[in-house]
Amino acid sequence: MKYNVLLLGSGGREHALAWAISQSPKLKKLFIAPGNPGTASLGENVALSISDFDEVWSFIQANDINLTVVGPEQPLVDGIANFLETKNHPVFGPKLQAAMLEGSKEFAKEFMQRHDIPTAAYKVFDQDNFDDAADYIKKQGKYPVVLKADGLAGGKGVFIPETEAEAMEVLEELKTSDSLKNAASRLVIEEYMIGEEASVFAISDGESYKVIGNAQDHKRIGEGDTGLNTGGMGAYSPAPVVTDGILDRVEREIIEPTISGMKAEGNPYAGILYCGLMITKEGPKVVEYNCRFGDPECQVILPRLKADMLEVIVACTESKLGTVDIEFDDEVKCCVVLASGGYPESYEKGKVITGLDDIKNAILFHAGTKTEGDQILTNGGRVLNVVGSGKDLQTAIDNTYAEVKKLAFDKAYYRSDIGAKGLKY
Repeated sequence: MKYNVLLLGSGGREHALAWAISQSPKLKKLFIAPGNPGTASLGENVALSISDFDEVWSFIQANDINLTVVGPEQPLVDGIANFLETKNHPVFGPKLQAAMLEGSKEFAKEFMQRHDIPTAAYKVFDQDNFDDAADYIKKQGKYPVVLKADGLAGGKGVFIPETEAEAMEVLEELKTSDSLKNAASRLVIEEYMIGEEASVFAISDGESYKVIGNAQDHKRIGEGDTGLNTGGMGAYSPAPVVTDGILDRVEREIIEPTISGMKAEGNPYAGILYCGLMITKEGPKVVEYNCRFGDPECQVILPRLKADMLEVIVACTESKLGTVDIEFDDEVKCCVVLASGGYPESYEKGKVITGLDDIKNAILFHAGTKTEGDQILTNGGRVLNVVGSGKDLQTAIDNTYAEVKKLAFDKAYYRSDIGAKGLKY
């Protein structure tokens, strides 16, 4: 059978998913809603509001769609998989109850506690009780401390203040910021874990799972992991810190009990499970779960996959994950994100991008771009992803930056140290 596929989303992750799905011999036609200028060459971009489930369903019916793939977290947390299941339509992505592993930090922490999954110690406060939260932080007296908005905040709801004064400033911002106060109606305060961060991804059909890669992301805006948190400024895969021994522990202590725990609680987890980890002296611990591929980790994981991604997704939706093999190539992938100057705070859009046609030795994924006439303009904070390859990490880094330097737009910004931490292994 050949499939008409609808892919929901518009960022770099969705361009990478479109790139992978478009290579499948099982694909009949790919639609991307709303997509971006990069996805336009891989299928047909369609102007759908992915938050309007009835509009999505009308398009599915009108275009004989056999499968819907959900890229971003918001529609999953809003229950699009549940909605489409009531229509007997196959969808790739967890249902609302399972997506709450990302949708609520408090839900995730309580779930990990119930199933003895290693994570940081924590306490939860209501927004009405932020005075109590302030007292708790002062009483603990340990810095840095981790403050997390309970709900979705577009990758910008985690703060790591290093002093009491900074912590009090964050509490005030969470109470008053228009973009954050809804996500921070409840606040999770965690102990700060010391170690090396990494991400391990699993794909599950609700019954079984397979590991589908690992990566190391670079969240901070500044060189040397300094400055504000972002959605991610670059990544590389595989991450040397995820040794065979660590991966074995991640599977036994984190992934397996997560999948079996969700099933035991009546909320089987089907889709991509992102385990954001801190590799501590005691072993791997969960920093956070995501209910979808990370961005930009997706951009370095999918190019390493030798498997037919559409075949893997279909097997997942049919509870036949055990029938497919997931193998990786031997090369290292490195992704560098080009961002708008000022990101993750205020930035300007509409800057003309040059050099796009000069990228010959890397994969270029669009993230925040738009077409105007015959030009491509910036249209977001994170604008482009350049993914290079190499036989080892240093070669992958060198090859990636050689291509990055060909691109330009006014006030373009990127970190020049993506992958550097991995070189010490």
